[in-house]
Amino acid sequence: MKKKLKLLTTACVALSLSFAFAGCSSDQAYVTSIRFAGTNGNGTDYAVAYSDRREETLTIANGRDGEDCTSAAVSIDDVYAKYVAENGEISYADFLREYLTLTTDTTAAAGRCLQSSLKVYTTFVESASAVGPGLGGRATGKRYSNALHTGSAVIWKIDGSSVYIVTNYHVIYDNNADETANGGKTAKEIYCYLYGSEGTPAASGKKDETYGYSLYEFGEYAVQCELIGGSITTDLAVLKADASALKAINPEIRAVTPASGYSVGETAMAIGNPEGAGISVTKGIVSVDNEYIALKIDDTARYYRSIRTDSSLYSGNSGGGLFNGDGELIGITNAGNTDDQNINYAIPVDIVTGAVENILHYHSDGNDDTEGAYKISLGLTVRARNAKYVYDAKNGSGKIVEEIVVDSVAEQSIAERLDLAAEDAITGIEIDGTEYSISRNFEVSDLLFRVWEGSVVRISFIRDGKAQTTEAYSVRFSDLTQVP
Repeated sequence: MKKKLKLLTTACVALSLSFAFAGCSSDQAYVTSIRFAGTNGNGTDYAVAYSDRREETLTIANGRDGEDCTSAAVSIDDVYAKYVAENGEISYADFLREYLTLTTDTTAAAGRCLQSSLKVYTTFVESASAVGPGLGGRATGKRYSNALHTGSAVIWKIDGSSVYIVTNYHVIYDNNADETANGGKTAKEIYCYLYGSEGTPAASGKKDETYGYSLYEFGEYAVQCELIGGSITTDLAVLKADASALKAINPEIRAVTPASGYSVGETAMAIGNPEGAGISVTKGIVSVDNEYIALKIDDTARYYRSIRTDSSLYSGNSGGGLFNGDGELIGITNAGNTDDQNINYAIPVDIVTGAVENILHYHSDGNDDTEGAYKISLGLTVRARNAKYVYDAKNGSGKIVEEIVVDSVAEQSIAERLDLAAEDAITGIEIDGTEYSISRNFEVSDLLFRVWEGSVVRISFIRDGKAQTTEAYSVRFSDLTQVP
């Protein structure tokens, strides 16, 4: 039986809603997650989820000096520190054991994630050589067909009249599409369905007047989407749909909450549309935090940095969300091992966040000539050394850390202008005033998606044992290259 934890206050806030971390009776609900939900005129709002699937808003009032609390998150560490200050010393492990009930039940989290999940259908006009009768098998022209593909997606952002949706690039791309009849290799039509209001396209009985292929009807629950940008290199695409159309079907749609990271062994819930049979949930764990896999979306084989998970994935799951036990997005599922169902993959949240926000930025920058993703080249190569696994007993998780060392610097590059040199150990990159620490080789590349035209960049490094920071560099559009 857990003890009730009395209401705690922090130095800058007062809680306007009292709740217990665990009840004294077995049937009392306990808190499963606390998430930042925004601010209002009176303070900061948090969404509190309970074990009985309720969700309430917790408002943290402004401080006595009239200023908002500077932190946008309340962690168990904050509560522990305040408890010790008010009640005396207790070990962290004993505090958790006595006052906090943890649960592995992900029902509430999955329920929230389903409000952000969609299944997607795309059509592509394909062609094949037509063989005429009595002509010795000679081709007499082309026969056109309307290929119907399916996948999954998540709601990334709800912005006024528009809802922005993320899926895989390979969901909206068909290398077999007839470029003339289809208008390129990307989908001719894109429709999405919300969970609980799903439909399946059916033949309409009509044919295209120009090419003669059959047309589909998508039904009353279908909402048409527009492709606004994507990148085959990241296997990510961003769609736009009308917010009023989606909310007319379900006003409770919500955008995903990207996680700040993930750890090996934590819960990994995959939500998608396996085999086109409808949206479903499978659950496993994060098996490997960083792995490179080869995929061939067009005629070129590319390597993709991935999370490995044992969550079951099938054809049709592509583009769906991979969520942690709190319902936060940790990746976009995109591939699986056809020989072993326990080996599947997702694009990590850091790549998703950087690439998607990059695509959205250039979609709304007012320049019709920019679309898709753009990335800066610093003109340096790096290598990792002194790699090791570090376990944090307090947080109950660990991670691999590396020292990231400059191998070479290209002449007349940004790195050279910033006076970086071989053997400098990079420790961080500051982008527009936000400092990002660097402890893995791939983090440098991931972060460069967050650098746009007009961004100000500084790089922290160690040279001869002395910590240093470069001068600020203001990024020009000519420093960027479009990511295919």
